[in-house]
Amino acid sequence: MLKILALLIGVAIAALLLYAASRPDRFHVERSTTIQASAERLHPLINDLQRFNTWNPYARKDPAMQGQYSGPTAGTGAVYEFQGNKDVGKGRIGITASSAPSSVTMQLDMFEPFEGHNVVTFSLVPEGEATRVTWAMDGPSPFIARLIGVFMNMDQMIGRDFEAGLSYLKSLAEKPAAS
Repeated sequence: MLKILALLIGVAIAALLLYAASRPDRFHVERSTTIQASAERLHPLINDLQRFNTWNPYARKDPAMQGQYSGPTAGTGAVYEFQGNKDVGKGRIGITASSAPSSVTMQLDMFEPFEGHNVVTFSLVPEGEATRVTWAMDGPSPFIARLIGVFMNMDQMIGRDFEAGLSYLKSLAEKPAAS
């Protein structure tokens, strides 16, 4: 009986590992919202990392997060290095391309809790007097991430954070200007 149980457990583990290995070796997470503001108004809120961090959901997860800005204030070359709690981790984000008012591309390098090197893109597409803002992240999915993905839906987890961030951006951008 114990031999059969051990064999079944071994087969189940092997099947799990094979299934994880068969999953895609890259990931893509994307969320969008429509904001009642022009792309010209929204672009600086993304393109300037200090302004970005006023609505970035990850900055909100750890109010005591330590961070340091370097490079230009905004645009290509702007960098933010951070270290926070278990919800934030340790990493570096830098703007690698910016095309006002339509897009901002960033490189996100995470060192803790898991190493990861991902590309983050923000696309701003005018829709009448509003703007469709899309926040996406792409990167490699090493075996351990694919194995974890069998048990946890990473698209939903990261997607929830993107949705929260876009909601914060929306409330910030749609707030009437002080007169």
